[in-house]
Amino acid sequence: MSSIEMNRRQFVSIAGIGAGALAAMGLMGCQAPKAQAGDESNGKEESASWLGEAPEIAEDQIVKTETTDLLIVGAGNAGMVAAATAADLDMDFLLCDKAGAVQATRHFAGAIDSKWQKEAGVETDKGKLLNELTRYASGKCSQDVWKVWINESGETFEYVHDIMAAAGMDIYLDTDGYDHPTGGTDFYVPPQQHMWYLPDVADAAPPALWGNASAEAGFSRNKVLADYIASKGNEIAFGYTLAKLVREEGGRVTGAIFETRDGYVQVNATKGVLLATGGYAANPVMLEALSPAVLESCTAIDKMPNCTGDGIKAGIWIGARMDAESAPMIFDRGAVLPGVDCGLVGEGMDADFPSVCSENVLGSLPFLKINRHGKRFFNESAPYDWCANASANQPGGVWCSVFDANIAADAARFQVVGCAKIASQLLQSASPEEAVSAFPGGQQLLEQGAFFKADTLEELADLLEVPKDSFLATVDRYNELYDKQDDEDYGKEAFRLSGIQTPPFYGCWFGGSILTTLDGLKINADMQVLDQSLEPIPGLYAAGDCSGSMFSGNYPEYLVGCAVGRTMTEGRHAVRYINENE
Repeated sequence: MSSIEMNRRQFVSIAGIGAGALAAMGLMGCQAPKAQAGDESNGKEESASWLGEAPEIAEDQIVKTETTDLLIVGAGNAGMVAAATAADLDMDFLLCDKAGAVQATRHFAGAIDSKWQKEAGVETDKGKLLNELTRYASGKCSQDVWKVWINESGETFEYVHDIMAAAGMDIYLDTDGYDHPTGGTDFYVPPQQHMWYLPDVADAAPPALWGNASAEAGFSRNKVLADYIASKGNEIAFGYTLAKLVREEGGRVTGAIFETRDGYVQVNATKGVLLATGGYAANPVMLEALSPAVLESCTAIDKMPNCTGDGIKAGIWIGARMDAESAPMIFDRGAVLPGVDCGLVGEGMDADFPSVCSENVLGSLPFLKINRHGKRFFNESAPYDWCANASANQPGGVWCSVFDANIAADAARFQVVGCAKIASQLLQSASPEEAVSAFPGGQQLLEQGAFFKADTLEELADLLEVPKDSFLATVDRYNELYDKQDDEDYGKEAFRLSGIQTPPFYGCWFGGSILTTLDGLKINADMQVLDQSLEPIPGLYAAGDCSGSMFSGNYPEYLVGCAVGRTMTEGRHAVRYINENE
């Protein structure tokens, strides 16, 4: 097994990366069934608080009407690739976004059969990958939709790279640390994580943070794509908040109405409307109604603030069908003070999560994790959201990570994948306190005393507010397993066991941190939105987190970047399909 380390110069340099770029990393009981328009049996009345009704907008309230061939709603990871594709095809299109600037880029993106994988000798078993994705979703997905990403993502990434390379950026394929078993069972973990970066940052940051460092320097993928479509004579209409879709009675979607600072604007689209509005992680009312597992396991949110479910609701209002089961993307990184429970605090759209630091990636390393009784309760080597899910069955829905002075050697040996490598690479050249402070909210975490350090285990137990006898017995047992190099209790791989024997000792409380939601409007393999009978709604398409039919219950976190990768691929596929068929 190999390991990428980070030198001291890189840590000092990365400490200067702004919290805004790091935040863009991805980097913030029984319920009534989800309501579906036209299906009273699905609990629409009970869910009225989140779905509401389409606004009534009279013709005289519309201050301007525009006409285009293709309307793209949302300037994020799907919308920007879609717009670049449309610009290259010389399509007449309009790209609208509710924000005032292009949306932040998620830097970790997964692709299959790209030229970089071929050059590295990476071969992916597509059939095994397809069925691994299906296993994550318990079969509640469309394999045909997943096949679009599997079969077209390599070409999509190569297309985008031509644009990125012209702006001076390169792409990094992560192949380090995939040659071992992980999670205590037979997960399929092919190397597929790609990241665009500016070569100038390579000496200043570890590979896992090259994308963030590039964004801080003004070179994020979506910014480069925005400049590219502008060079083609196309601009983004900012400040356009989707109010509703326009559909002929039982027929075609012909456009959308937006709320702007000047009033309502209607955009008519002769060839189609592509929704790329993101999920609903920034809508606490929708989270509470549709994704109760989030409230049972999360203390934090690392959201895109404009992902409030606008496109999903607009689609349902005109007859679209939504996935039946939620699919939150949860990471094990929501650092909290002792005694804080998971779940929302407050009411309605003002509700929020109680974390101090939403992206403390130390939480993703497989150290000993204990509950409030001071006891170990599961295999810490499992995928990120497994920890949050397991903790939902523990007091308060939270857990505490515990480690000792050998954290740097442990982090190097663990060989984690995905963005958890940020913590691994930082810790190999920085103190735990320095590593924590590098992330948004990390300094507050230290200042508020939520990251604990002690010279003795007895002192640490007091700081963590756990029963001392139980905690000491747990640590003794864990050290015994480490010395044996055999996890007889939960089956964690030996190389991911760590001794808690050398002072100082550390601990920090965590809950899950939700990044986005992945359940959306059902689509087919051409990104056409489906109605209640699972037939295409003419003229309506969806890509990215507002679309569904792929994930169910979770995000396949060992298939790194598959969410962003499918989002980009879907955006490109939809535009090419519309251009050829509408």
